[in-house]
Amino acid sequence: ETAKEMIDQAKKAGCDCVKFQSWSMKSLYSKSYYDENPIAKRFFNKFAFSDADLTEVAEYSKKSGIAFSSTPYSRVEVDFLLEKCNVPYIKVASMDLNNYPYLDYIARSGTSIVLSTGMGELDEIQKAVETIEKTGNKNICILHCISIYPPEISTIRLNNILGLRENFPDYSIGFSDHSIGTEMASAAVALGACMIEKHFTLDKTKIGMDNQMASEPEEMALLVRNCHNVQIALGDTRRIVLPDEMEQRKKMRRSIVVAKDSKAGTKLTADDLDVKRPGTGLPPNKISELVGKTLLRDFEGNTMITEADLSE
Repeated sequence: ETAKEMIDQAKKAGCDCVKFQSWSMKSLYSKSYYDENPIAKRFFNKFAFSDADLTEVAEYSKKSGIAFSSTPYSRVEVDFLLEKCNVPYIKVASMDLNNYPYLDYIARSGTSIVLSTGMGELDEIQKAVETIEKTGNKNICILHCISIYPPEISTIRLNNILGLRENFPDYSIGFSDHSIGTEMASAAVALGACMIEKHFTLDKTKIGMDNQMASEPEEMALLVRNCHNVQIALGDTRRIVLPDEMEQRKKMRRSIVVAKDSKAGTKLTADDLDVKRPGTGLPPNKISELVGKTLLRDFEGNTMITEADLSE
């Protein structure tokens, strides 16, 4: 029921997809680890999703109108997600970036792959992408990720998004955000990230491995709204003067005026002219063309002038 409430709140916040973790006791840690860490064993037993749980939340997500996926940690879990849950993509956790046989197995399914790169050096990322590409699968989104929970601001290195875009120009680049708050997600979008992954919780005060840097519903809604606004605000690289700006030109730009009281027949010098608002008359860039011309009528100082008021 908690998972369903999270799905409802994520949908309400404007998220496009909910992603769960579909690990099992066997797929994540070795027996010796559990033997040495009985508390961890109890913890993972408590929070691990069964196949029935995953199927149920996948169906609930579909009915709720939000996409569902999960991060598997074994081939069996990959097959289950693709065959029983019909996920639109498989998320590969940072821990499996160098698990090339596993990447090959996922890629051969033909599914889209979201690849996290935490703890990974560039050559490891390149090898992971090449492993996927060799299967003929080119449906890859690469996520910049810092596998610290949460990271210090100085360690997030958002410019790595630009580096990934440069090194992998054929693929979408996103950001797996483990920071506290919403600012880093917005900044990532400004740098070109097309997908933001953010941990989500209903209540930060409850027990959980990631609650410190997870967003509650209200914060998630703000994050989504800010990211969408940044995406809209980016626009494109064309330089366009908008219709509303054209109207502002008339109000805010300057026009050429006769600077002081002047009689008809006065031959204009640069000192006789000035520029003042509004911008509905002759523009300042024409002032040199007026120097040396003669006034055809008397002028009161600080009055706009037109071509019709002048002779050669």
